[in-house]
Amino acid sequence: MKLFLKSEEAPVYDSARHQTPVLDELQEIFRYRELLAKLVSRNIKTRYKRSVLGIAWTMLSPLMMMIVMTLVFSNIFRMNLEHYPVYLLSGLVFWNFFSQTTSSAMNELVWGGSLMTRIYMPRSIFAFTALGTGLVNIVLSLIPLLLIMLVTGAPLRLSLFFLPVSILIVGMFALGVGLFLSTLGVYFTDVLEMYQIVLMAWMYFTPVIYPIEIIPASYVGAFYLNPLYYLLEVFRQPIYLGKLPDLQTLAVACLLSSLTLIFGWWFFTRKADEFAYRV
Repeated sequence: MKLFLKSEEAPVYDSARHQTPVLDELQEIFRYRELLAKLVSRNIKTRYKRSVLGIAWTMLSPLMMMIVMTLVFSNIFRMNLEHYPVYLLSGLVFWNFFSQTTSSAMNELVWGGSLMTRIYMPRSIFAFTALGTGLVNIVLSLIPLLLIMLVTGAPLRLSLFFLPVSILIVGMFALGVGLFLSTLGVYFTDVLEMYQIVLMAWMYFTPVIYPIEIIPASYVGAFYLNPLYYLLEVFRQPIYLGKLPDLQTLAVACLLSSLTLIFGWWFFTRKADEFAYRV
């Protein structure tokens, strides 16, 4: 891709003339895969550069949160939930991946998007960088989760080998949400702050730290409208229950992830050529 300048006018990318921005952006991401890998590596190194423990914080952070929440909530839930630390930590690992990926996708584009005014790069590379960083973090976070399972005596079953599929499904949904929010964030920077409030409410509306069985029957229907409920179950069931997700939950999760990614990608690519003038 070349950058053309007309006298004193703003730069115009030749990609703006393409008729299929949805496919063009995907091709460009593949072409710039080496840059994507370097950006992910930069994020990991920068985040823990001055930390004494370094990348170990990726594993310790959910573990410490689990310890605190277990002490707080164990008296409430432990009687009904065997191996509650495993139940809780699996939910926290899932939630951290989703919340950090979607938030980072916005921050990467809004605050780092000034690079687009100097050099050409696929606009979606920022969202993919956030996803790549999140994937590294969730893989590392699985290490303390497995250790907790061994310590508490929770059985390690073959269903754990289904986790890559679970992570793929959750990652598709997170990328779709991240692309959608990134587009809004370029036009309305308040979205970045508002989303943190939405995330807080969304977490408590998702059975991350509590079982859905404690919800009164009259309210359970509302929880089934939450897309993250199905995604969480697809991720948690192979870990906590030691079985593959039931077909209905898996089908709903796959459908929600696919539709969200398709819509987010379409919404993002429709506006992507305007980003360089707004960030």
